[in-house]
Amino acid sequence: MMRARLAVGIALALGLLAVTTSAHAQPRMPRLGILLTGSSSSTAQAPQLDALMKSLTELGWIEGQNLAVDRRWAERPEQLTSLANQLAQSSVGVILALGPEATRAAVAATPTTPVVMIASTDPRSVGASSLARPGANLTGMTVGQAEVFFEKQLDLLKAAIPGLTRVIVVWDVNRRRDGDQSAVMAGPARALSLQLQHVDVGRVQDFEGAFKIARGARGSAVLIIASPRAVENRSLIAELALKNRVPLMSQFSPMVEAGALLSYGPDLNDLFRRAGSYVDRILKGARPADLPIEQPSKYELVLNLRTAKALGLTIPQSLVVRADQVIE
Repeated sequence: MMRARLAVGIALALGLLAVTTSAHAQPRMPRLGILLTGSSSSTAQAPQLDALMKSLTELGWIEGQNLAVDRRWAERPEQLTSLANQLAQSSVGVILALGPEATRAAVAATPTTPVVMIASTDPRSVGASSLARPGANLTGMTVGQAEVFFEKQLDLLKAAIPGLTRVIVVWDVNRRRDGDQSAVMAGPARALSLQLQHVDVGRVQDFEGAFKIARGARGSAVLIIASPRAVENRSLIAELALKNRVPLMSQFSPMVEAGALLSYGPDLNDLFRRAGSYVDRILKGARPADLPIEQPSKYELVLNLRTAKALGLTIPQSLVVRADQVIE
């Protein structure tokens, strides 16, 4: 009897040890942290996030099966530091930071956790040493060289709006840290005989003032410099443009879909798809320092002909046929 009980006890102990050992032997699921600016209920970035997750799925990473994804949303820019610190302390394998403010917060939060950015026109402003050698734990993509797409934006505005003489350039105060892009615009503006007036906004209410300035100056249009605040409030901004009968241009297509006249800038879905390959390589052991920062490979022109009609504008057919997307 004693031998039987002893044998049962040993068997139970060995079984428990086997279960415990097996549990410890299972590798921890890799974790991706995503740092975003805006509201989790917003649909502004849904297509881009879908493009990211589709890219990861195609590369073999399936959320909930072999990849955990921790999304952190900062409804106000001042929340980014705290959220970045939380991600850095939660053992994520990679932080994907969307926008220059989020990238700066992520880089400041950790010197070791890899950070993949989709961010600035000037990578040095978010902590990178250069495109080829970004630094110890930072890599990813820029949204392009400011001098390239600003010149193109002004040229397209001039082509779309007969008699255009003045452009009100609206900056979010948080984006002023993203390099002195205003100086980059001066040369192309002179070449096109355009006067530029720069207006800073620090609150949502400030957008209305910018359009009042444009309405009061004949031959004016507004160029919104991309920022999380602008994207989150794109419907309000487009409504203000129509209310004040001012043509509005943006860097990204969501603003045009909300009612702006046109946009020209990098294809955001393509940038997010490519971000998936950075996350994949880092999770498989690549070092961020060995992954050069890349620039956009696809730019897109989007026109809203419904808005043009509401403003009494006739967009030249030569411009319409060049557009990648036309909203009618």
